Amino acid sequence: MRLLFVEYAFSHQGSAQDIYGYVKAAQALGHEVVLHGPPAATRTFPCSLDVEAVDAVVFILEWGIFLHYGGPLHLVRLLSHVPRERRVVIDCDGNYNAAISVVGDANHADAAASEHRMRVYDSLTDKIYQPTLHPLRPNVGTFFFHAYDPDWEVPLDLGQKDFGMVYVGNVWFRWHPMRGLLKALEPIRERVGRIALVGHGWDRRAWWAAPNVPRDSYYSQPAYLRRLGVEVQPPCPFYEAIPWMSRAAFSPVIYRPLFDRLQLVTCRTFETPAAGTIPVYGQGQSPSFLEAVYGRAARELTLGTKTADATAKIRDVLERPEYYATIVRGLRGHLAAHHSYTVRFQELLRIVQR
Repeated sequence: MRLLFVEYAFSHQGSAQDIYGYVKAAQALGHEVVLHGPPAATRTFPCSLDVEAVDAVVFILEWGIFLHYGGPLHLVRLLSHVPRERRVVIDCDGNYNAAISVVGDANHADAAASEHRMRVYDSLTDKIYQPTLHPLRPNVGTFFFHAYDPDWEVPLDLGQKDFGMVYVGNVWFRWHPMRGLLKALEPIRERVGRIALVGHGWDRRAWWAAPNVPRDSYYSQPAYLRRLGVEVQPPCPFYEAIPWMSRAAFSPVIYRPLFDRLQLVTCRTFETPAAGTIPVYGQGQSPSFLEAVYGRAARELTLGTKTADATAKIRDVLERPEYYATIVRGLRGHLAAHHSYTVRFQELLRIVQR
């Protein structure tokens, strides 16, 4: 079966790592995944604009809903050549919902924007899925989309590290959870060592900042970061995310407040445990959510809901790295068994064929 993925695939953001994983898994199983675009659009993924030669179309809808190439004309071609029952929408950002606002983070500007977005999705297919175990709407199914690749795994050599903490990701609605984490580091700042944030918008105005974009999507406090001695690095391509995290003693997994509310998983849910570091899970993530994704052992890696608890947990991670490395090895085994790209691709095929 030949699947066409439609998504804005940038090397330094979005689901580029996942698309690459699906391409490999499909090939290993005798299938094919191609990205919508001219053949020379990227060297990273196989691309095609030939919609007549595909068996199904998967719309991977994140912050953008429009096609990367050809705009409405190519959308018409897709819809005319691929039957409705062979189209799937993966709503990665929880946009197929009523307007929701959480600590400045929002999926829509207002109810009208929500209704418009849902009408667009409904016009594409009846098969709408979100990467959460708890969709809010009855006609939405669960499909995590993001997955784990054991080939990513870096040995958990937790000796001398370049950094105490590295976070890879843009500021995009994440200042509030990041500020909470950094506050927990203040009492142990010297013990932590160097801290790096790798991505857009942490120490300067983000490129997407505009009057029609929510302020919280690009808000940060560069003066606070300078005072705390936080180093900000430019964004890296997806294949450098795990090497970057592996340079640190620990790496936080933090989500947008909206994602915490909806319990959405992301690419970083599965990439971080593969890095040569100890993943710690942000204060917005419930232990039950972590257990459902990673298994029961993940509860030991949560930072809790109070700043003092987060400080104590990070101090313990720094003092007992081998203890936590054993937990991470268990997480890796669980993820390889239950959340590999092979498992995920087979699930996607079943969705397409329903």
